Amino acid sequence: MKRQIPVTGVGRPGKGLGRAMAPVVAGLTLALVAAVGAPPVEAAVFRLTDPNQEVVGRAFYVKSRKEDTLLDIGRQNNMGYDDMRQANQKVDVWVPKAGADVLVPESFVLPDAPHQGIVLNLAEKRLYFYPSSGREVHTFAISIGRDGLNTPKGRFKVTAKVKDPTWTPTAQHHADRAKEGREPLPAVVPAGPDNPLGQYALRTSAPSILIHGTNKPWGLGMEVSRGCIRMYPEGVEKLFPMVSVNEPITIVDQSYKFGWRGNDLYLEVHRDPEEPAASLHEVVPGRLAQSPEVNLDWEAVRRAVEENTGLPQWVGGRQSAANRLYLDMIF
Repeated sequence: MKRQIPVTGVGRPGKGLGRAMAPVVAGLTLALVAAVGAPPVEAAVFRLTDPNQEVVGRAFYVKSRKEDTLLDIGRQNNMGYDDMRQANQKVDVWVPKAGADVLVPESFVLPDAPHQGIVLNLAEKRLYFYPSSGREVHTFAISIGRDGLNTPKGRFKVTAKVKDPTWTPTAQHHADRAKEGREPLPAVVPAGPDNPLGQYALRTSAPSILIHGTNKPWGLGMEVSRGCIRMYPEGVEKLFPMVSVNEPITIVDQSYKFGWRGNDLYLEVHRDPEEPAASLHEVVPGRLAQSPEVNLDWEAVRRAVEENTGLPQWVGGRQSAANRLYLDMIF
């Protein structure tokens, strides 16, 4: 259980925390977690008060210990490598220093996809699970396929659930091992600590694509697989019993996610830092850019795209709300 100490004075850009931090946490409540070292979090679970809710969670800080890396802190809090790197761009991934404030970005704009079953957003390397009750969403850090072996986008379903799966290496696996001069793999790897699928696997209707655990969790949150979706062992153990055969799976690739929280509009960015950023008019969908009901702060949009923190950032609001605020200031 996280021991949380609310931080007061957090608001829109320019308020509370000062100019440097405001864009990262704008409009979101923060909490300071006193320590790390508890068992890893299986999943972040958020109750949905409205079926159309678009933004969930709140970011929080932890104090790093001398022996911690950002990957250690990420594992403790259901975050992957890219989650922690994006949110803490001025903190050394491998040596964050004892007592450093490390931001855990546990706040999300929900992907623009049906709130049903499993939803994966490749850009943020995160899986969302919506139980049939419609009252909550569970989120999990994941790894996805590397360049040339990309995880496919589209709509699929769970076709089988396997506890303690065996693994049959492909011809390409055997060829790669031989090329690297490594010991040959067996024809079939039995269940156990040497099995890269971990203890649980969900077979899907996407050819050769599984959602599974791993015996090497420290690479989670990167593009490292041959197309399959890897999860932390504790994460897949949590997801496995909740999912049914024929559970729908939606896989999207959304680098720019917009969502409303009340009258405030947020943008969450997960773009490839090696690629040039999209133009602002490409980032903002026409339904927002051209709506007379939306008051966009284009400078805030530009800043969110440039900073690429992976956190929801305030970028505008409903025009009617802005008008009411203006009238309140006059009268």
